[in-house]
Amino acid sequence: MGAIRELTKKSGEKSYHAEVRLKGHPPLRDSFRTKTRAKKWIQDTEAAIRDGRFKSQTASRKHTVGDLIDRFSEYCLPKHPKYYVKKVQLLQRWKEELGSLYLSDLSPAHMAQVRDKMLNETTSKKSLRSPSTVNRYIAAFSKALSVAIKEWGWIDENPMLKISKPKESRGRDRYLSLEEKTRLLDACKTSSNPYLYSIVSLALLTGMRYGEIVKLKWCDINFEMRFMTLHETKNGEKRVIPLTDDVVKIFQSCPSYGAKREEVIFKSRQLTATKSPISIRKTFDRALKIAGIEGFRFHDLRHTAASYMAMSGATQGELMTILGHRTPQMTRRYAHYSQDHLKKLLEKTNQTLTNVSKQGDTT
Repeated sequence: MGAIRELTKKSGEKSYHAEVRLKGHPPLRDSFRTKTRAKKWIQDTEAAIRDGRFKSQTASRKHTVGDLIDRFSEYCLPKHPKYYVKKVQLLQRWKEELGSLYLSDLSPAHMAQVRDKMLNETTSKKSLRSPSTVNRYIAAFSKALSVAIKEWGWIDENPMLKISKPKESRGRDRYLSLEEKTRLLDACKTSSNPYLYSIVSLALLTGMRYGEIVKLKWCDINFEMRFMTLHETKNGEKRVIPLTDDVVKIFQSCPSYGAKREEVIFKSRQLTATKSPISIRKTFDRALKIAGIEGFRFHDLRHTAASYMAMSGATQGELMTILGHRTPQMTRRYAHYSQDHLKKLLEKTNQTLTNVSKQGDTT
């Protein structure tokens, strides 16, 4: 049953405290400025409880956006140490913008306003923040809201799902032609960095990311069984890549070949002091300049590897396994096809159709 208490404040203003008590349910209370609203709340609440439609907003009125982000950062993010710092930075922006809001007041309009503000801001690189970066901010906060729904019961729905994400660019289509590939490798051979040629060659032969290559240790390489194990990958899953004869030769030609099993293969000159991974940015840029290659980045070597694998007949499933992709969409994005390859494919198809037609004429 419902009950209403009338209270008078020191200022003389009246308020009405409503309470609903039904068997099998915890007591529910709320305050209103008028008795009419208090009665309506009691009627609606009792009807919703009996029909199984009631959803309490007590927690959402008690906790703020800042409370949610703090709890998520303290208890959930430490489970993913690899991304902890970055995720905290992304969530901190939402806390700065909306931290004082109670969760019950948080609406899609609030988040859309922050989204648009971030899209129109100039970054440290003196350019507008990219849609893909803004989507990472959205994804981080959306995850925290989902946990608040499923595990904490602080809110009943995720308002982030009601706003649209900025449309991202289609991605880069840059990859090396055979001639450019030869020129780049020749330039890498003359580099002052003893590991540049090996690192670039591995990227071209295996499609590995830069971070995956420079973190390799000798214990990750199994020369006897002919495979290497990548323990730290972008999607967090372990990946195994077969060793071809060319890849084996690259490892055996490394200056660190024969070192202790726990040592990294591509040693940084500052590794002992800073524990930082090897950096080849300057020497790689210099090699590109010597080779006369423009508009190319190290990650494009992964595009190149995927494209040549696809042109060599690799299936989508095989590419996903080698590159470590979870979705076919990512594989399709990387596996570009050269115009020469497509031309030969069409010529082969046309020739097949011509042969079939000739056979039909002779019968």
